[in-house]
Parts: sequence; C-alpha cells; structure tokens
Amino acid sequence: MFHTQCLTKLGTLCLLFLSMQLPAQEPAPPRYETMVEDLLRDSIARETVHGLGQVPAYAEFLRKQFLTAGFNPEDVTIVPYKGTASLIVRYPGDGSSNRQPILFSSHMDVVPADPNDWVRNPFELQEDETFYFGRGVVDNKFDVSVLTTLFIWLKEDGYVPSRDLVIAFTGDEESFQETVQQLTRDHREAINAEFAFVVDGGGGVLNDAGEAIQYKVGFAEKTYATFAVTARNPGGHSSLPRSDNAIFDLTDALKRLQRFRFPVETNEITLTYFERTAPLLGGEVGAAMAQLVADPSNAEAIEVLRQKPEYVGTLGTTCIPTMLDGGHAENALPQSATATINCRIFPGNAVADIMGTLQRVAENPELDWSVVGMPVSSDASPFNSEVMDAVKASLEPIYPGIPVIPQMGSGTTDGAFFRAAGIPSYSLTGIFINPKDAFAHGLNERVPKNSLRQSLIFWRSMVEELAGASGTP
Repeated sequence: MFHTQCLTKLGTLCLLFLSMQLPAQEPAPPRYETMVEDLLRDSIARETVHGLGQVPAYAEFLRKQFLTAGFNPEDVTIVPYKGTASLIVRYPGDGSSNRQPILFSSHMDVVPADPNDWVRNPFELQEDETFYFGRGVVDNKFDVSVLTTLFIWLKEDGYVPSRDLVIAFTGDEESFQETVQQLTRDHREAINAEFAFVVDGGGGVLNDAGEAIQYKVGFAEKTYATFAVTARNPGGHSSLPRSDNAIFDLTDALKRLQRFRFPVETNEITLTYFERTAPLLGGEVGAAMAQLVADPSNAEAIEVLRQKPEYVGTLGTTCIPTMLDGGHAENALPQSATATINCRIFPGNAVADIMGTLQRVAENPELDWSVVGMPVSSDASPFNSEVMDAVKASLEPIYPGIPVIPQMGSGTTDGAFFRAAGIPSYSLTGIFINPKDAFAHGLNERVPKNSLRQSLIFWRSMVEELAGASGTP
C-alpha cells in the first residue's frame, strides 16, 4: 500500500514509501564492471593533491580512454588552469528532443593522505570482501571512473541520446575550486546545460544491517567560507617570558569558539529531510528528528542530533578550526599565531555576518581577521519532477520502493558554482553506504564494492530516462 506525502514550496514532490524488498539487478556486462575497477586502480595510484601537478596527467589518461572508445577528438577537451586542469567530454545527441544538454560533473583531485597514518597505502587500490580502500575511492575517483565507463559503454552500444550529454571533470574541487569557476566563466558554451548532476554527494544510505533505507538528492548546499584569525605580539627571547603571548591569545579565542554554538536554523529542505528520515532510523536519533520537526526549538532533540557528525551540519551554521601556524623559532617568543577556521554557513546568512559573530565570540579586538579566498553562495535548485521521477525509476532495479528524500548538503561541491552561474544542480551518486563507513577526507577511506555494479545500473537508467531509450542503429 502506498503512503504519499508532498514537499511544499519546492514543488509537488511526492515521496512513495513502499515495503522494502531485496535488490533485483540486471548487471552491466562484466567487461564494464572490470573497466570501472581498472580505472579506479589507476586513478588511486595518482596522487592528485593540490600543488603536486598530477591532475593534468590524469586528465590526459582519461582523455585517451574516450578517444580509444571512438569519441571524436574535438569532443574531448582538456582545459588547463595553472598547475591543474579540467576535462570536458561531449556525447553528441541527435537533437530530436530540442533540449539543452545534461551535465555530469565530478572532480579528479583529492585531499592529502599520509601513508604513515593509514592501515593501507592510500595511493594503492586495495580491497577486502566488502570494500575498496584508497584516497579518493569515495571522494571522488569512484564516480569519475563510473562516469567514464558509462560514456564508453553507451558509445560502444551505439546509443544515440535525444540531446547532448556532457561530462565536466574539474581539477581543484578540494582546494580553491577555481577550475569550475573557469568553466562557468570562460567555457560556458561547452558546459551549458538544462541542469547538472553533481556526482559527488547525495546517494543511498545503508543501516547497520546493510539494508538500504533511503536515497538522498541534494537540492542545496551551505556556503563554504574560510577565515584566518591572527594574534600578533612584539615577541622576544624565550628566556624572558611575558604575560602577553600570541599563542596564548589565540588559544584563548579558540577555546571561546569551542564553547559557542550557532543557533539552530531550519528550512523546507531540512525539515522534510528530518521528517522522512525519522521513521526509517527509529531509536533515539529517529525520535529526535521527529521531535525537532514538531518543535525546532526542542533542546533535547537538538542535543541528540548535535552529537552525530552526520546530522549536526543540517541544524545550522558550523565553524571549526582546521589548521594552526605559530611562532618562528623554538627559543623565541611568538610574534604571531594564526588559526584557519572553516565554516559551513546555513543558507540566508551572509559571510560577513558570520565573521562578525566569530569576532564577538573571541572577545579580543586585537585579533586580525580575514576571509580566505572568495566564498560563493547559491540558492537551492528548483524542484524538477522529471529528474525526481527518473531517480525513482532508476532505483527500482536496485532497491524497489526506496524513499527518495531531498537534502541540503553540509559540504561544498562544484554544484554551488553551477547554481550560482544559473545551471540548476542536483547532487547524487550510485553509491550506497552506511554513514559510519563514510571516511571521505579521513583515514582508510572506503567504498562498498557493491556500489560498482549498482552505479552502472543506476546511471545507465538515468541517461535512458532523461535522454531517450537505449537502442542500436
């Protein structure tokens, strides 16, 4: 029996809750599953960290895969940018739908990883019975490998879409996100689309029993902003200590920030997310979500959810120190000490207002504050019933009847820049994972091996739902 509820303001989004069934899958030909794994193995071995200059070589490797599969050279373009690059791949359609292209975006770079800290070598694809391991195996080289294989699979099948399909693999999403800005600014014609799928976020959620309980589609993201706060001092010889000290001053400010919590904020997306997720989780966390929906000021519910890293970002703005730099010699009093504070700002708040709040909380007018880089904010993408219907249809062969739930992302993807440039963007992936196993940016990053087969099934279906049924000429 169906239970249908609708999401207000975002549109007439109806989420169907059906009885859960075991996955029923039509697998991709084994050749393409092997291709994903081979591409993933090669990509993990490439240390595509900011500043090491390995992204252009990775982009060239991927370009050769497309050319070998029969793509025209003019449709596979590397766009250089300083020491990195983007890769744009166009899959021409026959134009029968008379509609703009669909854009698929992932990123080729990764955050650093110290092999001495990992149980396994982070730059060598390794596996056990359940997971693949390696830096970037979730964020985001798995999806790069899947999308590359998907386009090659479609090409070798002779598939002709009703409109163009475009891939944009960016090169510095994990650092300054300048390559996506370059694409939207200088190469808009090449990546212009009716909407974009940012294949870096959202996706399926598994519970502790390994059962799929929900699928999330990102409609919006919090604003990513980084601040530098610096304490300064005349310094001096360490044998002549003084009561004022740059490191102490900075530490005092950081301790005040540690005790501070931004107020809880909600919107239609987050309240709908909590409402739909509560009955699927049950227990203390599910009850807290339901209580929060009924009363967003419920202190007990807020405290329960704030203790869960996977949900705290949905409650409002968060700011956390991520880097420290201080002093200039071991036998000298520090002349300066700087902390980097990274914030994920709830929609509707200005970057300047958040920095002003941090300054007030620090209670030290002598500290120097500055914004690092150029933060970007964007409105939520509009509801698109065609996209949501395609998602539901594409999930049916994998997990029939799984609830599809809108989400506001706590992290930042290139989707924020596509939205700001006027391209509606939706974050989703074919990966199904338990939040407890989500080690993106952390030690021993992993992805469930089952996600390889599921992703190929899911994305093949998404293309056929939105760009015409499959067929060979």
